[in-house]
Amino acid sequence: MTALFISMTLATGLLAGCGNSNSSDSTDSAKQNASETESDSEAAEAKTESTDETSSGDTYRVAYIARAQSDSFAAWLANEMLTAAEQYDNIALDVFDGQADDEKENAAIENAITNKYDAIIVQPNNGEAQRPYVEQIVDAGIIAITTNARIDGIEGASSVDADPYKQAAVNATLALEQVPENAKVVVLNGPSGNFHADERRKAWEAEFFEKRSDVEIVGEQIANWNKDEAVQYMEDWVSSTDQIDAIISMNDNMAAGALEVVAGKEGFEDILCYGVDGTAEACLLIEEGTMTATCLQSAIDLAELNMESVHKLLTGEETEINVDINEVLITQENASEYVKMYKERGLIEE
Repeated sequence: MTALFISMTLATGLLAGCGNSNSSDSTDSAKQNASETESDSEAAEAKTESTDETSSGDTYRVAYIARAQSDSFAAWLANEMLTAAEQYDNIALDVFDGQADDEKENAAIENAITNKYDAIIVQPNNGEAQRPYVEQIVDAGIIAITTNARIDGIEGASSVDADPYKQAAVNATLALEQVPENAKVVVLNGPSGNFHADERRKAWEAEFFEKRSDVEIVGEQIANWNKDEAVQYMEDWVSSTDQIDAIISMNDNMAAGALEVVAGKEGFEDILCYGVDGTAEACLLIEEGTMTATCLQSAIDLAELNMESVHKLLTGEETEINVDINEVLITQENASEYVKMYKERGLIEE
């Protein structure tokens, strides 16, 4: 890779505990929590360290429960949520880390309900596992939004998301033309039961595999959006087969992990690789020709739309909102413009 590196230190610090975009007290709390260890007991304690103040005047307290700081996209989205919240003088946003653990995320939701936030935005780790807890938010009379991915069918809840089928379909359509005849491919999936993971896999099946019967899947595993898990699976596949023509990944984090395994290995110089999210790392890999394509799931757009939506719900302008952002294909032809965007936002530094 080039001499550039991706800066995620801000995300790690903010997600370790709670970060309030409008309060110096919460900023101090975020710094303190960032220095804590990640033991289960301390992580559980960090979740309860939200402010106990009720809404003062026209200021609304909003809790954002992030899926996991270890996921590069989730970390990016959490940062953008804080940035977007700064545009609203009457919104104070606290961010909590679910640590890719259903039990911990559900506990964070329960704590936010107990602390009587005016609105709670949930980025599910596993939609069905979080469903009853989001229902508790609604039952408590608190505004509920699910995002990245939405949880459908909760009466009284809103959602801000993207269309995961379309995100994968734009990649699959491109792959129809690029993947060679009689290719052997590997597939990295997100968590089972996750709306985005399941819909992206459905799209690849319908838009690529059903149309390319010549293509053989020589390895497929659930890597839970995690780079380290993807590395382990890719190492196994590389050792067990001498031909892998393409990596089909349901997100960029797993794609990047798989590419690390084959970097510099003879016979894998021309491997194709597809992902979703349009992370800074993926855009760099595409720009330099290591990765083939990704679909942008703009955390900037998601965050801005979440804050716009929660503001409308809090002020009574709307009673329920369900909206999606657009999907954009990123290839080597346009990757540089997104690298530039990340540089301007401080997520890629020289």
